[in-house]
Amino acid sequence: MKNILITGASKGIGYATALRFAQQGHQVFALARSESKLEKLSKESVPGKIIPIAIDLTSQKEIDILPQKLGTTFSIDILVNNAGALINKPFMDTDMDDWMHQLQVNLLAPVRLIKGIKGYLKKGSHIVNIGSMGGFQGSAKFPGLAAYSASKGALSIFSECLSTEFSEEGISVNCLCLGAVQTEMLNEAFPGYKAPTQPEEMAGFIADFSLNARSYINGKVIPVALNNPG
Repeated sequence: MKNILITGASKGIGYATALRFAQQGHQVFALARSESKLEKLSKESVPGKIIPIAIDLTSQKEIDILPQKLGTTFSIDILVNNAGALINKPFMDTDMDDWMHQLQVNLLAPVRLIKGIKGYLKKGSHIVNIGSMGGFQGSAKFPGLAAYSASKGALSIFSECLSTEFSEEGISVNCLCLGAVQTEMLNEAFPGYKAPTQPEEMAGFIADFSLNARSYINGKVIPVALNNPG
């Protein structure tokens, strides 16, 4: 059994991935802002396998008290930084609040969280940052996603850098750049668009990669897409 912490667990890919881990018998600490959605997740799962923790990952004060909620008698084997935000708006229509929001959620929240729980990460731990094909160098780019793609591109580079810093401690760090998945976030940004992949399908891949890839892959930014969506 592994101890797994996953963010953005109240819906979409995070919700489905948390369920997948729990079904496999692992202990899951599910983080998101919505307490009610996390309680729904916990009730839907295997009893006792999902511990819901309502938290705003953009708040340093809430990050600071997270260890009190986690306790101190265990280590985290897998951290999945899945929480994200997506703004679809032409560059010239964006303001600095849009840019700061994308950076706060997609880049700085993982930075804060990793700093806050570093003491739980031991030799053999695996950090999996969930990026996007929009932030993958050389992929097709789409109008309206400048802020989103830039923030996810920064997450990719951060993952590479962190893997180097943590390598001597035996902590692996990888970034999965996902293509389009049919989630609530995608529906809000692109109404009517039909993605080729469902959350449950992607959850299976993320769970398998998180559990097994660290022995063979470290410091990599990996595209995970059937075609080349943002």
